[in-house]
Amino acid sequence: MRTTVFGIAIDVVSLAMAAERIVMWLYEDAIGRVVITPNLDHAVQFGKNPALRHAYEKAALVVADGAPLVWASRLGGGAELPERVAGSDLAPLVLKLGASRGVSVFLLGAGPGVAERARAQIETIYPGVQVIGVESPPFGFEKDLAYCRALAQRLSALRPQLLLVGLGAPKQELWATEYAGQLGAKVILCVGATIDFLAGEIPRAPLWMQRRGLEWLYRASTQPGRLVPRYARNAWYLPGLLWQQSQSAKGSPQKL
Repeated sequence: MRTTVFGIAIDVVSLAMAAERIVMWLYEDAIGRVVITPNLDHAVQFGKNPALRHAYEKAALVVADGAPLVWASRLGGGAELPERVAGSDLAPLVLKLGASRGVSVFLLGAGPGVAERARAQIETIYPGVQVIGVESPPFGFEKDLAYCRALAQRLSALRPQLLLVGLGAPKQELWATEYAGQLGAKVILCVGATIDFLAGEIPRAPLWMQRRGLEWLYRASTQPGRLVPRYARNAWYLPGLLWQQSQSAKGSPQKL
């Protein structure tokens, strides 16, 4: 079942339900299932970017990474989202559940050397997980057709069950959607800064801040130059989005 928040159709699932569904997909024959984890920044971009809307329409699973999306789901008559399903929580849980079955993973994204450190951490924390490759693409790689084709061929040859993509939005969603059928991966999980978190490059907010929807505040304090302008822009748009949600979220939830 799905509900609509800020115009985005989002699956009404808990963290545990989302992880279990992804792990099930890892052992099915189908390939190229894309999982998107929208937050408020996605919602701001969603109405302005037709390609991003297309990526959402094609996604196999859409979960609410941002707490404002969970809160906004309670404004209308549609189904309420049970909780925040952050990509930085979802990816580790999938790794944990897949570890006993030797799930194979490829890490795509983060800065030079970060994915390698994430590989070492994953293999230590989740014994049984096989990180079969990592790649930190250069800036602007998505415009280099030869590079993208070579990367797709490499991934197709390796056929990882899980591809973690941490390229930032909307680049990761657009790239994953365009190449999904060529990558050989069962599930392509778009997870933003999660590879950095897994590597220990960026610390997560304290648990009490995560539970109160304040992780954005902690991240802004650790990366002010990059994140404060983004969060300020999103805050400017939030009242309008909430008003639209209160007016439009009155129908029945959409079904998968």
